[in-house]
Parts: sequence; C-alpha cells; structure tokens
Amino acid sequence: MTLIELIATSAQRLTDAEVSFGHGTTNAFDEAAWLVLWRLGLPLDTSVESLEENPDSKANMPVTPAECAQAATLLEARITSRKPAAYLTREAWLQGMAFYVDERTIVPRSLIAELLVDGGLDYWLQENTTKVLDLCTGNGSLAVIAAMVYPEVVVTGSDLSADALEVAGINVKKYALQDRVALVESDGFTSAELQQRGPFDLILCNPPYVNAQSMSELPPEYRAEPALALAGGTDGMDFIRTLFAKAPGHMADGAVLVLEIGNERDHFEAAFPELDVVWLETSAGEDQVLLLTLETLLAQLALATPGRAGE
Repeated sequence: MTLIELIATSAQRLTDAEVSFGHGTTNAFDEAAWLVLWRLGLPLDTSVESLEENPDSKANMPVTPAECAQAATLLEARITSRKPAAYLTREAWLQGMAFYVDERTIVPRSLIAELLVDGGLDYWLQENTTKVLDLCTGNGSLAVIAAMVYPEVVVTGSDLSADALEVAGINVKKYALQDRVALVESDGFTSAELQQRGPFDLILCNPPYVNAQSMSELPPEYRAEPALALAGGTDGMDFIRTLFAKAPGHMADGAVLVLEIGNERDHFEAAFPELDVVWLETSAGEDQVLLLTLETLLAQLALATPGRAGE
C-alpha cells in the first residue's frame, strides 16, 4: 500500500463513521492526511493537493504493514472517542504555527488569527500601539501570534480557567515569548493584576458565544471541549454584554476591540441593535468577526446607562 492509498482508505473510514470536523480540518480526506502523516512522523506542512498531484512527492511511497497498523490504531481512537484529532496528537495548527493543546482548552481555530497574520487589523492600529490584550486566551495561540506579528508590543493573555492558562504557558514558552507575553487569571476584567496591565490599545476576544440551543445540538467532537469556553447563555451574548460594559474602562484613547462571534450574528444584532460595528472580512465571510472602536463602545455604554454619559 502507498501513502496516498492509506490516506484515502483512512478518509473512507472517517466518512463511514460519520465523525464531525471543524477543529483544524473541514473534511475526511484532510483529517485523514493529518492523522496519518502525524502518526508516521512525516511533515505536516505538505498540502494534500501536492500529495496527489506531485509525482515526486511522498504520495506514492510504500508504507509497511506495521505503519498501516499504527495509523489504523489512531484512526480507531478518533472514531471511538469522537475527540477532535488535536486532542489525540496534542498538537493544533493555526496560521502555519503548531500549538500544544489538550482537553483543558478548546482547539484553537479563531479567525482573528488570520486577520493578525494577513494585516487585516493594521489599518485600525496606531503608531503607539504597545499593549495588547487577548481576553479568553485559551491555549494562548492568539497571544503568541499577536506577539510575533507585532514585535514591539507586549501582550497579556487572560482567561478564567487556570487549567487553560497552564496550556497557554506551554505555548508561550514554546515560542520563547515569556518576556513579552504575560498570562493572567481573570474573570473578564475583575483581576487587579489585569487592570494594572492596562489600559490596552488592542483587545482581541474570542469569547464563549454559542447559544443554548446550539450547545444542545453540538456533535460529540465539540462536546469534548470545555463548555466554559463555548457556552454563551440563552442567546450566546452573556459574556459579550459584560464585555461591552466593562471594556471601555480598560481601553486607551484610540483603542479598538476585535470580537469573534462565529455564526451568532443574528443573536448579536438582536442584542445590540443600535451598535455601530465594522464587520471584518475573513475566509469564513464578513459576519464572523467584528471590530468596535472605544468611541462606539462609550456611546453604547451611555445608551445602556443613561446619566453616565457626562461622567
């Protein structure tokens, strides 16, 4: 059997088992390629397309019965456990960077990462942007990417979960960013340490935003992730309501907030019908990530709490 045949056979097994994707891959073939290549110790940065189309690639290399058995064991674990592949490999890829991950955090997949890497946020930043906050940092991937994209900033990664911050610490150390990325345990902005590290010029936030009905319908792969990082209440907006009320007090002049809401735009607009937001274009469309200026948030806060506008 050749490598490409092993991947194709593995993809069919995943398809037949009706597993769900969305944690780094979107289809059975890509996921099978990831698992097989990882199990056999082959480079993961070779695209599936090049495996198929390049006659000089490793696609036609023979695989031994022992290697086939190793791949089959991993595929069986993926199918029977219904855990995301990243939990089995202890590795997730985001914008070409490898991050450690385990069941203490959700698998990193934020669209904010591509905006950082592609320069999609640069227009909104100032020359004196120096303090970045990654709120709900999870495994720290956005904090790490922000620090690498903007080498002159200092980044604070904050999360309610001490377990998640332990994972984030592994990734900060992996990329030798301990001097520029600090990790703080905080429920929103409640931590005194987090408050002292502000005010922030840029806040990144991929919060829990899944509404209650969607949470009840999630496939097992998503239920394997910490619910604390996913569930956003009845309409998915619980954390975001608090965020909009508290964030302005921790933002510097000219600061912006970048917020990911996934497929919750309808719920978002129902909760904040008068909020003037900028929808940012990503590979998933223009309704998944939005940007708000400090001025917009202050105006929203004034509407929500009459009498405070003049404070």
